[in-house]
Amino acid sequence: MKMSRWALVTVALGATVGLTACGSGFSSGAKQDDSKALTVLIGSSGDAETKAVKDAVATWSKDSGIKATVKAASDLKQELAQGFSSGKPADVFYLSTDALAGYASNGSLLAYGDDLKNKDDFYPVLQKSFTYDGKFYCAPKDFSTLQLIVNTDLWSQAGLTDADIPTTWDQLDAVAQKLTTGDRKGLVMSGEYARVGAFMAEAGGNLVNDENTEATADSEANLQALQYVQKNLQAGDFAFAKDVGAGWGGEAFGKQLGAMTIEGNWITGAMQNDFPDVKYKVVPLPEGPKGKGTLQFANCWGIAADSGNTKGAQSLVEALTAKDQQLAFSKAFGVMPSIQSAAEEWKSQNAPLVPFIEAADYAKTPPTVKGGADVVTDFNSQLASLKTGDPKTLLTSTQKNLEALFK
Repeated sequence: MKMSRWALVTVALGATVGLTACGSGFSSGAKQDDSKALTVLIGSSGDAETKAVKDAVATWSKDSGIKATVKAASDLKQELAQGFSSGKPADVFYLSTDALAGYASNGSLLAYGDDLKNKDDFYPVLQKSFTYDGKFYCAPKDFSTLQLIVNTDLWSQAGLTDADIPTTWDQLDAVAQKLTTGDRKGLVMSGEYARVGAFMAEAGGNLVNDENTEATADSEANLQALQYVQKNLQAGDFAFAKDVGAGWGGEAFGKQLGAMTIEGNWITGAMQNDFPDVKYKVVPLPEGPKGKGTLQFANCWGIAADSGNTKGAQSLVEALTAKDQQLAFSKAFGVMPSIQSAAEEWKSQNAPLVPFIEAADYAKTPPTVKGGADVVTDFNSQLASLKTGDPKTLLTSTQKNLEALFK
C-alpha cells in the first residue's frame, strides 16, 4: 500500500457522514475494569503507519501491563459504524472532525479532552476542531495543511527563479501562465472544497464561521475566490485533476501534467514512492485579498463512552500524543505533530516542509457541524463543473444546505 493513500485517508475520513447514523448512543455507564484489554481501530495510510502504531501501542502495553491490540481497518468508516451499532465499538479509534458531532451528540464518545495532562499543548485550532457543545472531546493525533507544491525543474525551464515564487493571486496568475505549455497546465489540483477552499480562506471566507456556528457559504469572499479559480480554469492555466486524466492533484503533479499543485504534507510519501525522480519544493500559498489562508485537516484519538476501561484508554492516548511519540510517528509516516512543543524539533528534522506546519497559525477548518460532510459532498459535485458553472448559484445552494443544519 502506497504512502499516497494518506491523502485518501485524510479526505475520506472527512467525508464520513454516513457512519454517525449508525451510532446507537451510549451512557458511559459500562462497568470499569482498569486491567481490561483494549482494542484500537485505525485507518492506515500503509504498512509504515500500521507498524508504527502497533509498535507504540505494544510499548505502552508492556509498560502499563494492559493488553492492547491494533487493527488497521480496510474501511474505517464502515467498521467504526458497525462497532457502535453492534454495541461493541473499539475502545480507541481514529475519528475525523466531521464525524465528531454525530457520535458526540448521541452519547457514543467519551469527552476526555479537558482531562488530558497535555491539553494546553495542542494547537488551538485543533482543540476547536474537536470541541462539541463546549466540551473538548478527544486528543488530536496529528494534522495536515495545504500549501503550494512547485516542480523546480519545470520552474527553471520556464525561466523562473526564486524571486518569482508567487506571494499574491496576480503573481500566481503570471507564473501559471508561463508554466502552461502543450498538455501541461501551470497548476493542477483536485476539484473539491478540500483544495479550492484554500482560495476561499485567502479571500477571508469559508463555508462556516470560525466558531462553526453559522453558515457563511454565500459570502462575497467565497464568491471572489471561486470567480478567481474559474477565471484561471477558463484561461487554461489551471485545471482540475480529473480533467487531465489524474485521480488527484499529487498524481497530476507527479506525472508532470501540472507544474504546480495544491496539496498537503502527505504528498511527500507519494512523491518518494511513485515519482522519485521529480524534483519539487514546498512554498507558502500566495496571499489572497485578506492575506494568508489555507485549510487544515485532522483526526483525533476517539474513546468509546462504552469502553470497559476508559482510564486505560486515556492513558494510552496520552502516550500516543506525547512529544517523542509524535515525532517518531512523523519520521515513520510523514505526519505533523498536533502539539506545539514538538514544532521546533519537527521543523529542524523537516526543513523543506516548514510551510506546512507554520500554517497552523492561520489555517481554517472544514465544517464540523453534524451533517456537514453531506453538504461538502454536494458542494464538491458542483465544483467539478466550476469552469462553466455559476459560482454564485453554487454558493447559494450550499448556503441553504448548511443553514438547515444549524436550525
